[in-house]
Formats: sequence, structure tokens, C-alpha cells
Amino acid sequence: MAWQRRLRDSRGMQDSASSNPPTRVFLADDSALSRRRVAEMLSAQGMVVAGQADTPESAIAGIVASSPDVVVLDVRLGKGTGMQVLRAVLKEAPHIPFVILSSDAEPAYRARYLTEGAACFLDKHTEFYQLGEAVAGLAQPRFAAQPASSLSISSF
Repeated sequence: MAWQRRLRDSRGMQDSASSNPPTRVFLADDSALSRRRVAEMLSAQGMVVAGQADTPESAIAGIVASSPDVVVLDVRLGKGTGMQVLRAVLKEAPHIPFVILSSDAEPAYRARYLTEGAACFLDKHTEFYQLGEAVAGLAQPRFAAQPASSLSISSF
């Protein structure tokens, strides 16, 4: 995947990991079990969960308030969709990258979310273990420093 190539390319530009604060990740998923599983995996990789939500309203408020380095978002949320969150947050904070992690990973979903501004789309069933690397790659300082308008889907 393109984001994996960018991660490999960016590793040479990093300072030592000890000089960087831990990556702060916000989790938005209607399944408490999925949120717990993702939180455990990311925490084991030295990342910090900045917040969690299961509805679009609570996700939008939490993401804007916590300003995480990366958001992990599901397509389905209680009382709405991940698309509502993606659109609303990118209007308020276009610098925050989104990784979509969903069981609804058909090509139409992938295309729609990537077109709307998500940086990466992973299938919960077949690409779950790529999540840590995707989040770490997107949290790199060089990505955060760029305005969102300079990033394209092919950037990741």
C-alpha cells in the first residue's frame, strides 16, 4: 500500500522514538469490543488512546476537543455513520488524519471514504494487524505539519 511505502520513506527522517511524545489516537466505533481490541493493540505499541466514542455526535465533540494525532473510525456508528464524523471533523480540523477500520470494506465504501478525505481504509477482518503501522505512519511530524490541502489520497 502507498501508506506503507511512505512510512518506510519517512523512517529515515525521524528522530529517535524517545524524543517524540506517544501518538494520541481517538477511536470511534459502535462496538465496545472492537474499541477495546484496537485500544489494546495500539497501547501495546506505545500509543495512547485520547478518547473513544460510539455515536457521530460524541465522536465529533471528542475529536475536536482532544485534537488527536490520528482518528480510527468505523463506517457504522450508533445513530449514524462514520461519514458524518469524517466530514464534520475535516471541516473543523483538516490536519487530523483518519484511518477507516471497518467490516464494511467493499470497494464502494473504500472509494467513498478515501475520496472524502480519509487517509487510509483497512478491513477489520483481513487488515486489522496493519492498523498500528498505518497509525504510526500517519502520525509522523512531517504529515501533521502539512496543510490537508497539500495531501492527496495517493500520499498515503
